Amino acid sequence: MNNIFKHETAIVDDGAIIGNNSKIWHFSHIMRAQIGENCSIGQNVFIANNVRIGNGVKIQNNVSVYEGVVLEDDVFVGPSAVFTNVINPRSFIERKTEYKTTLIKKGATIGANATIVCGNTIGEYAFIGAGSVITKTVKPYALMKGNPAKQDGWMSEAGAKLVFENNIAICAIRHEKYKMENNFCKKVID
Repeated sequence: MNNIFKHETAIVDDGAIIGNNSKIWHFSHIMRAQIGENCSIGQNVFIANNVRIGNGVKIQNNVSVYEGVVLEDDVFVGPSAVFTNVINPRSFIERKTEYKTTLIKKGATIGANATIVCGNTIGEYAFIGAGSVITKTVKPYALMKGNPAKQDGWMSEAGAKLVFENNIAICAIRHEKYKMENNFCKKVID
């Protein structure tokens, strides 16, 4: 664990792998997980065994990332967001062999207090609104809101809501072009 910051109250278990320039803040507990480079793990965050976190990920305060969750590069997880890993938990039945994989793809944003029900994939650069409950797979670039969450448009990689005209939209922040193709949003690479 070279070149990382670990607050004195944080616990990092033997076997954890933490990439360069990552920061682990107050009262967090990292089990035998893999965390990439340039990550920020906020206060009171729990990361379970076998969790994989990519580079450039930011996890805000009071988040638990349970076994079965994978966060790809540049994912943002807002304060008090919730991940699950068992679809039908009971305190008196052990279901550790039934963990479902939840995949959060590159660049996605999970808003504060959002809940991600296990077994779903959140597509690249999707944006999950604060307090939303995700019960199904989310398309890349989709903007999701509500409980249960429903799609309410599309977001650019920079986080601007896209407005399509004749199946083309321009990001108001970076001026990149997006197109609609078969009900999927795709960034146009020139």
